[in-house]
Amino acid sequence: MRRRAAGGAGRPAVATRVWVLLATALVSLLAVPALATPASAAPDPGSSAAPTSAGDRPVRVVVDTFEPRTLVLGGTVAVSGTLVNDSDDTITDLSVRLQRGDRLSTRAELAADVAAPSTGSAVQAPFLPVDGVLDPGDDLRFTYTATTDELGLTADGVYPVLLNVNGSRDGLVERIGELSTHLLVQPAVPTSRTTVAWLWPLTDRPHRDASGAFTDDELADDVSAGGRLDRALDVLEELPDGGVAVPVTLVVDPALVEELRAMAGGYTVDGVAGSGTAAATDWLDRLRALAAVHPVAALPYADVDADALQAAGLADVLTRSLPGTAEGTAAQPTDADGDPAVTPAPGAPPRTEPAGDTGAGARILADTLDVEPATDLAWPTGGTVRADTLATLRAGGADRVVLAAGAYSDPGAALGSTGGTAAARVPLETADGETTTLVADGTLSAVVASAATAAAGPRVVEQRYLAELGVLTSQLAAVDPAVAQTVLVVPPREVDADPSWATPMIADTVTQPWLAAASVEDLAEGPEADAGELVEPTGDRQLALAGMAEIAGSVAVRDDVATAVVSDPATVLAGYDAAIARASSSGWLGDPEGFATAATDLDRTVAALRGQVTLLAPADGAYSLASSDAPLVLTVRNDLPFAVSAQLALSSRGGLGFSSDPVPATVLEPGSRTTITVPTQVRQSGSFTVAAMLSTPSGGPLGEPVQLRVTSTAYGPITLAITIGAAALLGLLFLRRLVLFVLRRRRGEPTAADEDVLVPVDAEMPDGDPAPRPRDAGPPTRSRV
Repeated sequence: MRRRAAGGAGRPAVATRVWVLLATALVSLLAVPALATPASAAPDPGSSAAPTSAGDRPVRVVVDTFEPRTLVLGGTVAVSGTLVNDSDDTITDLSVRLQRGDRLSTRAELAADVAAPSTGSAVQAPFLPVDGVLDPGDDLRFTYTATTDELGLTADGVYPVLLNVNGSRDGLVERIGELSTHLLVQPAVPTSRTTVAWLWPLTDRPHRDASGAFTDDELADDVSAGGRLDRALDVLEELPDGGVAVPVTLVVDPALVEELRAMAGGYTVDGVAGSGTAAATDWLDRLRALAAVHPVAALPYADVDADALQAAGLADVLTRSLPGTAEGTAAQPTDADGDPAVTPAPGAPPRTEPAGDTGAGARILADTLDVEPATDLAWPTGGTVRADTLATLRAGGADRVVLAAGAYSDPGAALGSTGGTAAARVPLETADGETTTLVADGTLSAVVASAATAAAGPRVVEQRYLAELGVLTSQLAAVDPAVAQTVLVVPPREVDADPSWATPMIADTVTQPWLAAASVEDLAEGPEADAGELVEPTGDRQLALAGMAEIAGSVAVRDDVATAVVSDPATVLAGYDAAIARASSSGWLGDPEGFATAATDLDRTVAALRGQVTLLAPADGAYSLASSDAPLVLTVRNDLPFAVSAQLALSSRGGLGFSSDPVPATVLEPGSRTTITVPTQVRQSGSFTVAAMLSTPSGGPLGEPVQLRVTSTAYGPITLAITIGAAALLGLLFLRRLVLFVLRRRRGEPTAADEDVLVPVDAEMPDGDPAPRPRDAGPPTRSRV
């Protein structure tokens, strides 16, 4: 092994080696306690479940082999991995060893050890050298073995161990790296067993807008080789015997499968052909094969945030997303060409055939995966649930609910953290009766979540996972080995797993003789524990209130339009229900900007429903009525692909001179124009400004109000009365003149008619007198000769 000179320039190399060897021997003999000094305390288990190398050491330890996972007395443990030099110094004289602490008998003791790792001062195995020199930024492989005798192991149980790495910088031997983990010692023939069930989520945020069009092609990356969802299936496919002995419960979002089914049939993103058609087809085929082996449970459509919907007063939206009730109608329909649409094509068959009391989400999974999924299992976002949300879930067919430990007032007994046995089943008394809840082990879930990013490597995380189960099994053996003990492991919703570590963790339940595998359904029938009562959620793990308020406005529009739908609203509005569910997806919890965009897009899409039923008016908006009771004939256009019932109402400005009778609701056929005759009454002739408005039966507007100019040439009652009065007056005046004329004639008085008789000018009367001149004859004129 090359060694760096520790002395000044010109010193003999032999002398340097002697001094280094003497120093190493002296430290090894006299300074063992100092070398065993632990690194800074490990992270709080609530924030990071994975033990890591100490941050103040120059060398980082990454472990990839720790075998066997469970020791038996007389056996040998082998640890191998990589030493990484994160400092600017060159390190020589490398050596490693294991040193252990005292046995951990309870889960509480293990939690304390994780918070403040043991110094490993109980027993130290010998140092073994590591060949090579660690230059800055370089790494070296190492392997270390030790027997149970060298580690002083004489009894079964879980033991804290410290992997101690020594090295020399500038001639001084010191601890340059360390790693805390745990050893498990179990008898060859176990006296007790812990039963473990795994729930495996297959979910993702929505990738389609409210109309059903794809907004991005990221899902193609997720299901392609190496993608997150691709690896999620890899984990299950690599289980021993194809997973037959390990019944992992798959919880699947129907909206995800629906999106992948659309991708498999060919799709576009912003007008460009999507890249994931082949990958989506392959992924669905693989999931179908896994569904034939493992239990499948359907999540609500789009995995909606149940508590957020309930808190916003949108319990009906939650119900429409549930897979366990016929009221669960949310699903994306297609148009006549098979492309996504918010409403089904007229006459198009449903995407899925009705199947008893199950919802559309369950039928999507059944049609695609060729299995009948469980519809009675709920898994609320965040692991907590409001009492009213639980009531809605129960009414929608959910009889079993998976919750986190924080959902209960006293979860210790269910988790075995009080020193007794663990039982995942926790019955709860509710207003609707007893509900079976299953408590997810939060510590184990955090361990799984941390594996992908653990600085010390996922193998050390698996060892922590086994240590948690090991202390539980030790507790069981101390209480009553014959008692059944159950644990539920629930990874995060968007689990980012790799088969290199996740598959062995799941497989441990069948490869380790002191563990047993079970399904979530098995746990629901297993032993039970008292975990107190439900704790009201704080609401900090819900979708933002502003976005939920916008969604509530969209739901109000949807519900109003539903009152106008002539056929089944749940069928024709299923696409809008799907859009509402996607906007309410718990997948937006980590993406507030995406949630705000989805809520706004939903508002715009649903509001457009009203604008597809409109009044058609003449270009100049003018109508002419020929009589006082002539009807007003209006045309209504329905651009919706389904029939609706609309109410038409007219009103004039000021309400003077014009009125109309109420018009019964009119059925407007899909894609049609319909004329509506409105009886009117005109009380005077002239022009009137009339507002026409369409509405739903519940009073919501359809289309925009239309201003009409109505002109009447007919006599209204007032005009007619004036006309008749004038005629009567003229008649009376004529009669008076006639009477006067008759009376004058009788009295022999000249009349106006007599005075107006024409005679020749200057003519003589029979008696020789000149003839009287007419009144208007003017002055006499002189004749000219």
